[in-house]
Amino acid sequence: MRLRLLVVPAWIACAVLATMHLPAFTDRPASATGGLVPTNSSSLKVERQGIAAFGTPLLSRVAVVQRDPNGLSLDAQKRTLERAVRLDRGQDEAMHSVAFALPISNAERLFPSSREQGTTAITYLYFRPTVSVGAQLALAHTYEQRIRSAGDPVTGVTGTIPAQEAEFDQINHSLPLVEGATVALIALLLLIVFRGVGAPLVVLGAAGISYLISIRVLTWVADRLGTEVPREVEPVLVALLLGLTTDYAVFFLSGARGRLSEGAKRVEAAQHSTRLVLPITITAGLIVAVGSGSLVIGNLGFFRAFGPGMAVTVLVTLAVTVTLVPALIGIFGRALFWPGLREQEPREPSRLRRALGTFATARPTAALLVAATAAVLVVAALETRSTALGVSLLRGLPATTEVRSAASAAGQGFARGIVAPTEILLRAPGLDARRNGLERLQSSLEREPDVAGVVGISDQPEQIHRPVFVNERGDAARFAVIFDDDPLSTHAIHALRRIQADLPSLLDTAGLTGVQAGVAGDTALAKDSVDTIHEDIARVALALLLANFVLLAIFLRALLAPLYLLAASVLALTAALGLTTWLFQGVFGHQDLTYYVPFAAAVLLLSLGSDYNIFIAGRIWQEAERRPLREAIRYATPRASGTIAIAGLTLAGSFALLALIPIRPMRELAFVMAAGILIDTFLVRSILVPSLMAAFGRASWWPNSPPRAETSPDAPEASDPPRPRSSLQES
Repeated sequence: MRLRLLVVPAWIACAVLATMHLPAFTDRPASATGGLVPTNSSSLKVERQGIAAFGTPLLSRVAVVQRDPNGLSLDAQKRTLERAVRLDRGQDEAMHSVAFALPISNAERLFPSSREQGTTAITYLYFRPTVSVGAQLALAHTYEQRIRSAGDPVTGVTGTIPAQEAEFDQINHSLPLVEGATVALIALLLLIVFRGVGAPLVVLGAAGISYLISIRVLTWVADRLGTEVPREVEPVLVALLLGLTTDYAVFFLSGARGRLSEGAKRVEAAQHSTRLVLPITITAGLIVAVGSGSLVIGNLGFFRAFGPGMAVTVLVTLAVTVTLVPALIGIFGRALFWPGLREQEPREPSRLRRALGTFATARPTAALLVAATAAVLVVAALETRSTALGVSLLRGLPATTEVRSAASAAGQGFARGIVAPTEILLRAPGLDARRNGLERLQSSLEREPDVAGVVGISDQPEQIHRPVFVNERGDAARFAVIFDDDPLSTHAIHALRRIQADLPSLLDTAGLTGVQAGVAGDTALAKDSVDTIHEDIARVALALLLANFVLLAIFLRALLAPLYLLAASVLALTAALGLTTWLFQGVFGHQDLTYYVPFAAAVLLLSLGSDYNIFIAGRIWQEAERRPLREAIRYATPRASGTIAIAGLTLAGSFALLALIPIRPMRELAFVMAAGILIDTFLVRSILVPSLMAAFGRASWWPNSPPRAETSPDAPEASDPPRPRSSLQES
């Protein structure tokens, strides 16, 4: 409080300096993978081996699609081939960064996986290794424009690289709307709760300073560590930052308003609120930061950057909130709550509320409430048994985007997997002399389930003189496998798993003994990413639960209570994931959830659940130092639950508004986070946790002894001596 006049300009100066001197998040270049594949991906190794063996890649992640449902004219098909040949022969100086182009057509249905005849042509563009993602996209659109200038039909540019860029464009375009809607929601809720215009301004000001600092610090740290920050992170960090700032600020503001309404001076009110709330807030913030940071032990680049990013955001938000908000309360006092603040005496609970509290905290009743609440959560959690994980990069874009339209057009003329075929690479000496075996293997691969077609040694285009399917040394051969379904879907991943399992026997049947085989491509990358998520779950979950348990045990000075509090958080998390599976897979008919959404939501919800554990259990623990446990639960729960309800509604609303970004991963994340926070707020913290404490009773402090209450268990609540209103008494 003594430094309150310096705290405010100091944080403003920090925000200005960070904005001026630290790197901007949006200045980071995009990569071909966006950090969404594991750093040790076996399919990336196979892809590099194929390039080394042939000198050129088989796979392209950028393609230009031409389609006319009534049929492409022979002249248009001829020009498609001529344009590609000119590129391959280096006759187009403006496109010299394109190593070569490979056109395919469904004319005469000669190309494997063709579903129509003469309607669709696709030109795959292969770029030199030094060409950036941005330059690749620019060249692809230049190529598209040349087709259009010739008067030929063209649907657009597609592939996984354009899809990633389109996804970011959707995020970038929608982010101002999300931010504006979130700010409006927070302002409205705080206006309703505090009935004053100053409180929302304090919260939003603190959130703005936190954002300006944290997003720049995050980018700076990532640059120093040499890690890539996925661009999908920004909207999640915005929602987390705005929600947490409001969460923590509400507790300070509620306590200060209570003291001011009793006639206290502004500095006294700020000091009282800070003394009461600061230990709980710091512990809660550290739990969220440590829990988020545990993602750094994962193998997926997305999480290795996402985890520290969330931790940095939480720590900056915590530092700003616990210093700036009390300072502003000490400076402005009652003006923050104008015109709604009225001096009044603390309200005593009604006789009915006291009777209900007495009934609910009786051990048999508490045990019944625990069983009923847990049963509801378990029923929802059972839906997680059918949760499937996939990559929704192409399917998750709005149907109106060029990338998805072009992918759909390609899938109509060919199979849907034509956008991103899978490469099977064979390595062994003398493969060029085993053509019959290679052809038999190609035929066997075509008969595999969910395979629409295979391109191999018998499909070498006459116009392409470079080796495509068997290299010049004769020690490597490769095939392109085209799946029936979206190449990044769960169905395609399962089809690839079957092929990998069948490959040894297929090689033996084809007479290709002693041949090493590997798979590459976007389906293989998707499979590696999903497998990595499954491998990381146990390790990250153990680290996260251990970190939360240790911090809860230190704060509560007990071992039993942290165990059942964490169990309640896990139950709430699985219930939220079950509801998400039921909605998106059962109601909307999606075949899977985006693979990183359940994992990111699990870390966030477990950390935030422990955050709310601190607020409710901490208040009960404080009251248990001066009154019996049952009475402490009856006294603290309704007071804490009111403020937690405000915080929970704000945080749930912040994440729910991510659904304004029209891509599937953000809408899945928006739902699971909002559902999880609401379950945590209104079911777990308000009913399950108090009931667990009442059911376990004094054993909750094990192995320590509970504090000796100042009043006897039989003393009526109304006889309690008057005491100042706490920060958790106001809702």
